Amino acid sequence: MTLPADPTVRTAAAIAARHRRTEAMIERVAEAIDRLRRERSVVSFAAVARRAGVSRTFLYENPVARQRVSGAVERDIGHRHADNNDLQRQDEQSWRERALNAEEALKAAHAEIRSQRSSIGDLLGHIRDLEADDALHTVGRLTADNTALQQRVRELLQQNRLVEERLQAARSNARFMDKRIAELEVDILERSTTLSTAPSPPCRPAGA
Repeated sequence: MTLPADPTVRTAAAIAARHRRTEAMIERVAEAIDRLRRERSVVSFAAVARRAGVSRTFLYENPVARQRVSGAVERDIGHRHADNNDLQRQDEQSWRERALNAEEALKAAHAEIRSQRSSIGDLLGHIRDLEADDALHTVGRLTADNTALQQRVRELLQQNRLVEERLQAARSNARFMDKRIAELEVDILERSTTLSTAPSPPCRPAGA
């Protein structure tokens, strides 16, 4: 291909070619941002540069590319912050429901234990009355019933301990989730502040 002899024509052709290359790179940047969003991947200057096949210097120095990537990064941070808030509400509701269920089970176990102890007391009173009348057969039957009730009380006490342990675990997990969520919110806020206040790299002369 023969180049035009006129330097002005060659310069114009070179500028036009550079403009076309720049437009093509900006188009690849836009496509890379769209792909990252569809994949729900983190949008950052480094990620966009890799997907678009351009340098991060180009993203920082080209005003159009820099504006598109910066806007996409800010929107991505906002979406992820909203998602974290939704997860926080779901986790908090789940742990609260578990804690409430454990407390209800604990109350039911205490009520059952009180009822069984009352029955044991009544049976012991009958046993003492029957022993005074020397009703050996009836005493033996009531003694067996008393033994069975005492075994039931021991089982209920063991179940009560298990429920109390689960309740403690649920409360501990709830406290841990609250602390972790607070740490994540602080981390997101710090990253957002750092990104918004980070100085842009110095611009180099075109064609450097």
